[in-house]
Amino acid sequence: YMAGNWREAEFQKTLYILTNRQIYFAFTLMSYLVTILVNLTLILTVCLDKALHQPMYIFMCNLCFTGLCGASSFYPKLLLDLLADAHLITYTGCLTQMFFTYIYILCQMTSLTVMAYDRYLAICQPLRYWALMTGKKVALLLLLTWCLSLLETAVGILLISRLSFCSHRIARIFCTIWEVVKLSCSDTTTNNLYSIMIIILHSLQIIIILVSYVHLIRSAARSRTDRRKFVQTCSPHLASLVVFSISVLFDSFFSRYGGSSMAALQNALSAEFLVVPPIVNPIIYGINLHQIRTRIRILA
Repeated sequence: YMAGNWREAEFQKTLYILTNRQIYFAFTLMSYLVTILVNLTLILTVCLDKALHQPMYIFMCNLCFTGLCGASSFYPKLLLDLLADAHLITYTGCLTQMFFTYIYILCQMTSLTVMAYDRYLAICQPLRYWALMTGKKVALLLLLTWCLSLLETAVGILLISRLSFCSHRIARIFCTIWEVVKLSCSDTTTNNLYSIMIIILHSLQIIIILVSYVHLIRSAARSRTDRRKFVQTCSPHLASLVVFSISVLFDSFFSRYGGSSMAALQNALSAEFLVVPPIVNPIIYGINLHQIRTRIRILA
């Protein structure tokens, strides 16, 4: 009788786990598909309408494309883990996931900086805008954004690949540079110095964004036309910047200072920067920019 009760309890426990896994899988898959849908909708809307072939919309498309890269570095592996009994990833797979994740992070930050610069020229120097923001300059800024992000990420991954490791257990549901470096038995001084250098570089980008917005706010305060432009075109950029910054700060905080308690909640919050910005950014721009809303309705 006791054996029968034990088998029944084990069966119920297994059924409960399988049911929860199916629910999580369905929710995760739906989230990934919605992310792909909203980003591709915005990208295709801009690509198919020549009236939207302007710097602001091109930079916006680049932001959405990097969001797709970030989401695709996270969701497929998570979906596989939800179907598998053992949550494993190869060393090469971990490096690959980190490569695309950090390209997304660095490219998003640089893209938001470029977009702030574009808005500064459009609102603060409207008469010189088209002379300064030419097609060649747009292409050059996009090229620099991707080349800089690729170079920064490649060097970081190369520095990690030379390390030896004492443990192979990662506390997070995805690979991050900080979590992998913590497992190393080697001297990580070079890795830490490189991380500091990257932080300083992108802190300079934050300063550029802040300086741009100081000028933008001053210009908006002087003119009703500039104020309307600021609200229409800068508020989506500002919202994207806030969402991305908060999400990255959550990851940094929980990676470095999160304890072992409430591991599931910490994993969810630390993955926010891979989930929230890619799905929120195209929605923010689609709702706030009248031209985008109009074109989506026409195409629909």
